[in-house]
Amino acid sequence: MLLKLLATSLAALAATGSAESAPGYSGFNLIWADTFDGGAGSSVNGNNWNVITGLKVNNEWQSYTTSSQNLQLSGGATVQIVPRKDSSGAWTSARVESKYTFTPPAGTRTMAEARLRFGDNAAANKQGIWPAFWLLGASVRNGVSWPGCGEIDIMETVNGQLTGHGTIHCDTYPGGACNEPNGIGGAVGIADQSWHAWRVVWDRRASTWTGETITWYLDGAQFFQVSGATVNNQGVWNTMAASPLYFILNVAVGGDWPGAPNSATLDGYGSMMEVAYVAQYLAS
Repeated sequence: MLLKLLATSLAALAATGSAESAPGYSGFNLIWADTFDGGAGSSVNGNNWNVITGLKVNNEWQSYTTSSQNLQLSGGATVQIVPRKDSSGAWTSARVESKYTFTPPAGTRTMAEARLRFGDNAAANKQGIWPAFWLLGASVRNGVSWPGCGEIDIMETVNGQLTGHGTIHCDTYPGGACNEPNGIGGAVGIADQSWHAWRVVWDRRASTWTGETITWYLDGAQFFQVSGATVNNQGVWNTMAASPLYFILNVAVGGDWPGAPNSATLDGYGSMMEVAYVAQYLAS
């Protein structure tokens, strides 16, 4: 039995492929990180994360739960968010939101990054699967409605497509400075479903707010950028660049963007999102 348990643990660790700390970057100091250390099958650190339950938005199908079937540490310093379908056809998944918030300071650069991968189910078996790594303005926790709170999507992908999307949402719905509900965004091709680092950098060193920027990177290569001038409204820009923000990790199922899952959609680890770390840095 001991040998069997050891073999199972080693297999789980090998499957994650990424027992690592948040990396260091020249010119930046690491301010906050979670590297998801802990025993296999346990939940995320409750001092760092709120585990959301229920919550269906965007006409999504899933219910979010605290179950280890949907949310678990791998035992190899990663967290796995796993969508599941039960015998009745109902979907469950997981969403975690950081208790930690940060505000990009004026006159410097701030960086937020996560390293993640997707389960290895084929795209044909991921219709309706919608993993995301993103940020919301913390004012939403104090009654400010979306999209007025501001939102920065660092990475979203739908239906197993090897395309990552970076987007901002802001101001009012519909329309407004961010053209809601579409937002303002850019896309990048993803080489494969394995480990990649997704990052945004706020650069607030410009002499005026219109010159401030938010820039998206995949594995260190820039693929999208917006500026204060893009939004053209200082108060709206500040909701995303000069106000407290918090991290969100989730895998939704269905919804307005990906559409509904179909008979070929598979649940389980092959449709999961796995995260090695989430980190926030400040330029030294």
